[in-house]
Amino acid sequence: MNQPPDPANFAARRKPTPKPWYRSRGWWLKQLHGWHWMSAAISLIGMLLFAATGITLNHAASINTTPEVRTLTGQLPRPLLARLDNPTSDTIPLPAPVVADIHQRIGLDAAGKEGEWSDSEVYVALPRPGGDAWVSIDRKSGAISAEVTRRGWISYANDLHKGRNTGGVWSWFIDIFAGACILFTLTGLVLLYMHSKPRPLTWPLVGLGLLAPLLIILFFLH
Repeated sequence: MNQPPDPANFAARRKPTPKPWYRSRGWWLKQLHGWHWMSAAISLIGMLLFAATGITLNHAASINTTPEVRTLTGQLPRPLLARLDNPTSDTIPLPAPVVADIHQRIGLDAAGKEGEWSDSEVYVALPRPGGDAWVSIDRKSGAISAEVTRRGWISYANDLHKGRNTGGVWSWFIDIFAGACILFTLTGLVLLYMHSKPRPLTWPLVGLGLLAPLLIILFFLH
């Protein structure tokens, strides 16, 4: 005589096999949220700086600043003046003892900067964020002439935005910051996709963010 089927065994047979941890929606949401907030934390301050300086750069012509120009002078000692004789090329940096003496006298650091050598003088450009500077040494008399120009903190921040005369360390920072921003936006895009079903305005808004600059480029930039 056949036994009736056990309902418990029937339910057990129909119980779905759980997905592997790496295929579950919850696992992906946890990973994406983790990477999203970490990249946001890393890029938050930099993103604020670059957004603000984007506005100041866009309106640079309407922001009036008065550069502050400071003239410096000094005298290179005769023993050090002799070190400027017979340069091996017309672009070599100043000798280290001369650099140290200039830094002590007028506070400018010309270490490692290319010089422009002529028969009468050595000129060294010292560009910097938010300003400019240069130093010139008369190869006959040893007279030191220099000028430092500062254009204010807005110009300084704008130059940070552009990476102008900021050196290698700041260049590395911009690359790392840009990578964090890319990770932030990509994880945000995937999170939008995963949460978009109950939010019907998600993709129209994303499309607007793409379409608006595209239409401006096509119709207004010639």
